[in-house]
Amino acid sequence: MPEPLIVADNLVKQFPIKAGILQREVATVNAVAGVDLTIHRGETVGLVGESGCGKSTLGRTLVRLLTPTSGRVIFDGEDVTDLQGSKLKPFRRRAQIIFQDPYSSLDPRTQIGNSIAEGLRLHGVSNKDERQERVGEMLELVGLQPRHASRYPHEFSGGQRQRIGLARALILKPDFVVADEPVSALDVSVQAQVLNLLKELQQELDLTLLFVAHNLAVVEHMSDRVAVMYLGRVVEITDREHLYANPLHPYTEALLSAIPMPDPDRPRNRQILQGEVPSPIDPPSGCYFHPRCPIAVEGLCDVVDPELIPSSTNPAHRAACHVRCPSPARL
Repeated sequence: MPEPLIVADNLVKQFPIKAGILQREVATVNAVAGVDLTIHRGETVGLVGESGCGKSTLGRTLVRLLTPTSGRVIFDGEDVTDLQGSKLKPFRRRAQIIFQDPYSSLDPRTQIGNSIAEGLRLHGVSNKDERQERVGEMLELVGLQPRHASRYPHEFSGGQRQRIGLARALILKPDFVVADEPVSALDVSVQAQVLNLLKELQQELDLTLLFVAHNLAVVEHMSDRVAVMYLGRVVEITDREHLYANPLHPYTEALLSAIPMPDPDRPRNRQILQGEVPSPIDPPSGCYFHPRCPIAVEGLCDVVDPELIPSSTNPAHRAACHVRCPSPARL
């Protein structure tokens, strides 16, 4: 097993809700609620879940665009949780993010060559000719032309803009990249091109990826392991083969049953969840999923918060479910 590159240790990110003339804090949004996640060097971990479950917040917290409320972020053996200012700069060079929206993530008044080169300038590559040369090489690497560097974002299609986003994230040759739903804003015909390009670049540049998405078919194509999030927590994690063939958590089963099938006449066991996702401002007691769970046990699931426990048949397959992965203390 490769060594861990980045580790989230009981990571929590909360956002205060303020109201009134004095802007007093009246509530707290629990966007990330105690996540433990290890990503090994060179692998791709897919992160899936419904909209609003905290996927993007977790990714942004791991690359320190957001400061954790509590817990730790360990990068290549170093605790980067509380680094600020110039001390955070070396980490910034090694950890980058590809944003979801290729339209709003680029400055419409800045030539794309200058947008891509900004990271080089900030991290000490002061020679203009060298920056231009590296920008041209990176544009060719993502399937564009060096002459495109003088153009503005509005002159490109959505797929081309996402390639520009890739170039901007990779220009510093980072070790770790968070791909925050990089194809969700693109046409289906363009998605495959961008995904295949990302896989090629991962091999060529030896990247470690956290691939955030809500499309489970895309995640299966891209990932080595898959983590499933629900209401700010990881409820299941394992390699993609075991997750898609034998999901343990009822929430994962419901997500997989919603994947469109090419044969509409093929029998399938659709699992339609009842109710709505609880508010992260006031999450339910016990297991966060128990109000919607078809196998919840009264007096247990609504009272006791489940841990992420290894399966009895596969220690690498972990799920937070009292029924499917009971705690050894309760066996």
